[in-house]
Amino acid sequence: MATKLQPVRVTGVGDKLIQEFAGAASTGHGEVSVARMTAPPGWDEPGQRPEFDEVTYVLAGEIVVEHEGGSTSVTAGEAVLTRAGEWVRYSVGDSGADYIAVCAPAFTATGAHRDDVES
Repeated sequence: MATKLQPVRVTGVGDKLIQEFAGAASTGHGEVSVARMTAPPGWDEPGQRPEFDEVTYVLAGEIVVEHEGGSTSVTAGEAVLTRAGEWVRYSVGDSGADYIAVCAPAFTATGAHRDDVES
């Protein structure tokens, strides 16, 4: 039976709105999470070395993904894949960004291993 999913607001870093449709916080799924992110202009978050792979698909605006090899700009209609265990830091430019994040296994704040929380 198909179940229509309603998003659950998840607390993020700063003023970013996170609406999780499936995942640990919303549906109890541990294998995968799907969330829509809306980041205001100039938003950024601490670096992290997550326990999950993440595919980020940008709907509008631009995100910048800093990584150990440099940085990658991702704009509307593009996607980026980051791997579990890889250090990354996400930020957006002056226009902000709207994007979808799919994490496997599912995102958890503990599993993100953010720099400011777990140095």
